[in-house]
Amino acid sequence: MLSPDELERYARHIVLRDVGGPGQAALKRASVLVIGAGGLGAPALMYLAAAGIGTLGVVDDDVVSLSNLQRQVIHTTPDIGRHKVESAAERISALNPHVRFVGHATWLNADNALSLIGDYDLVLDGSDNFSTRYLVSDACFFAKRPLITAALGTFDGSLTTIRAHETNEQGEFNPTYRCLFPEAPPPGTVPACAEAGVMGALAGVLGSMMALEAIREVVGFGDGLVGRLLMIDARAMRFETLRYGRDPANPLNGDGPVISDLSAHRT
Repeated sequence: MLSPDELERYARHIVLRDVGGPGQAALKRASVLVIGAGGLGAPALMYLAAAGIGTLGVVDDDVVSLSNLQRQVIHTTPDIGRHKVESAAERISALNPHVRFVGHATWLNADNALSLIGDYDLVLDGSDNFSTRYLVSDACFFAKRPLITAALGTFDGSLTTIRAHETNEQGEFNPTYRCLFPEAPPPGTVPACAEAGVMGALAGVLGSMMALEAIREVVGFGDGLVGRLLMIDARAMRFETLRYGRDPANPLNGDGPVISDLSAHRT
């Protein structure tokens, strides 16, 4: 049940035909884990909290630095030096006290990924490296959790939803992250944010779209991004969607799967 305060707070959602009271109640029941409270995670967390997600978790072991503030809008100047999960908790509590916030100030790894992800209904991956993206996508497959994953470049970004543990209308498994990106690029070929730079407002756009896709997944309206990669070109202000399918040779849910656990992610 929604309290009188919640009814007023979420009034603009509730009058939406595709959301309504049942949809808002579903958001209140939902639990979402966000990987990273950085450029993508920061706006995603803010909009998920504003939308009334019942439980919001975030995994991040980093502390706030001055260079973060150009795009990581959940943190402020007085937060410099604090753990990001602490400053995120304060901001979310101030925005919406109805949200239960859980901060995991730890590095996601093969030993804790399944237990962390298994405690939530839905996962958003805003990490900035391929090793974490592959780990999260594999863990979501084994934990049977949907994944919304995004990547941010200098003036470009991409977003998709992975439900590789489920089948489509034809009874076939949905594509995995490994169907879209079979292998990570060689080390050094994709420069880090600190080297190449990133447009701060673009992080806000893409992080907000992650939140929108998460809300859509929970409420169930419209068509999601399973099997579709949304690509943003900020220079041309162009949005394109690429369809992709399951690769029968992928090692996770392919015809001859060879990945059965997360042991390959242990170093």
